[in-house]
Amino acid sequence: MEHIPAPVGAAEDDSVAIHVGSRERFEILFAVLLGLFLSALDQTIVGPVLPRIVTDLQGASLYTWVVTAYLLTSTVTIPAYGKLSDLYGRRPLLMAGIVLFLVGSALSGLSQTMAQLIAFRAIQGLGAGALFPISLAVIGDLFSPAERGKYQGLFGAVFGIAFLVGPFLGGFLTDNVSWHWVFYVNVPIGIVSLYFIWRLLPTVRREGSRFDLDVPGVVTLTLAIVPILIALTIAENGDWTAPGVIAGFVIGIVFLVAFVLAETRAEDPVIPLGLFRNRTFTVSSIATFLATFGFATAIIFLPLWFQVVKNASSTASGYDLFPFLFGLIATSVISGQVVSRTGHYKWLLVGTMILLAIGLGLFTNLRADTPTTTLWLWMVIAGIGVGPMMAIFTLIVQNAVSFDLLGTATSDLTLMRQIGTSFGLTIAFTLFENNLTWNLLRAQIVKAGAPAAYVPATAPASFNIGQDLTSVGGSATAQFLSRIPTPLQPAFLQGFHEAFSIALANAMWLGVAAAVVAAGASLLLHEMPLRKTTTAQEPTRGRSSIAEAPARD
Repeated sequence: MEHIPAPVGAAEDDSVAIHVGSRERFEILFAVLLGLFLSALDQTIVGPVLPRIVTDLQGASLYTWVVTAYLLTSTVTIPAYGKLSDLYGRRPLLMAGIVLFLVGSALSGLSQTMAQLIAFRAIQGLGAGALFPISLAVIGDLFSPAERGKYQGLFGAVFGIAFLVGPFLGGFLTDNVSWHWVFYVNVPIGIVSLYFIWRLLPTVRREGSRFDLDVPGVVTLTLAIVPILIALTIAENGDWTAPGVIAGFVIGIVFLVAFVLAETRAEDPVIPLGLFRNRTFTVSSIATFLATFGFATAIIFLPLWFQVVKNASSTASGYDLFPFLFGLIATSVISGQVVSRTGHYKWLLVGTMILLAIGLGLFTNLRADTPTTTLWLWMVIAGIGVGPMMAIFTLIVQNAVSFDLLGTATSDLTLMRQIGTSFGLTIAFTLFENNLTWNLLRAQIVKAGAPAAYVPATAPASFNIGQDLTSVGGSATAQFLSRIPTPLQPAFLQGFHEAFSIALANAMWLGVAAAVVAAGASLLLHEMPLRKTTTAQEPTRGRSSIAEAPARD
């Protein structure tokens, strides 16, 4: 099916950009959500089984690059996908992204070496860069701003479901079939999504569009993002003064300046700088960047705490997050409905950002003996704070820009979310490792009942507290415990669990601070009525100003 709607501003109903029947509209929505589920599932199904994959391929030294390769290519392609989808329509770009993602998935499953896996994960990332931003943009095409909240809330629900299904499915496939099927499972899901998108989604092209890719902008943006992400990967060991980290940030900043200069001269920039003169877009980007700090901190550290302190399996630790995900899914869907019905969103966002800060603040009290029921309550509060952020910021950004920039603005917001997650995780891990010192561990071991004489004043040379102890039962831990009298070993483990919990709790302050600043930024939002059409303003291109869209009914 190929349906080309009337040009924006024509006499035909302009409440939406894609004019299809009600049934077809929801079939398209299903296909788009399925494509988004692919991206979310890949993030949750691979992580828990990655240690097993790395062990089989004998590539422990390249462990982080399996994730980094995917993150690099998916991040740098986001703005280009958004821009090109504005020019040539969502359908061809979304289909191309899904095809690339499936090819990368199949090849990743066939990998026999770490080098192959890293290369094929990079191909996966090239496709993944299209899935999230273009999927959100398709919702903008299908529904007017006044309706979008009802459906964009489903995106948060999709992520929540992926976080629930991913760890179980990954563990099941790895234990009962092979880790290769962790990647193969994407293929049938992607084919179904691809079929519906090919059959139902029309191609909406901007009037007078032509191939005028901003090559200087794309190149300088890539050369700015890649070194920074590599520097963040190197910095995960806590050494921010390493030459590679400093060089990466310096190179990234230099090319970021070059990118800004290139965009001021581009006829059709990949990221129109005029977007940042739109207060709604700028505030939403800042708030989204910061809010993802808190989300990333919780979603990564909490499973690790269950695995280390409560000795839960990778699969079980994923399910221990259910209360957090319940709060996220529920408020993501409900907040979208509330905004669509009332048209108000500013104080909802401010309130939920404060709730996120409170929830993460409660986690700063985490200790080894914290009751599970107490953790559930904290998780629900934090999840409620995260949910609305998943849907509403996209909604209000799409409401504030002209239709010809809908894909660009959506992808740029996604870019801020992606980079915010990367920065948040790296800084949080650094804080964690800096807090998990031998002095803290020694004090907690003595407090747990071990005589001070049995606990060395400094860590043994063969004992890496930041890495080996986070896997209780690892070789270094076992070797260290073997030198401790058997009756005292429980005190050593109890002391480690307490020290681990305290270090993790202190790292949560990063999320608290970020959520508070995000709430403050949200106060600067100018609440505009949600439009009931897609034609709020004339198309804006190049260097011209991009003002906030006026309300139009």
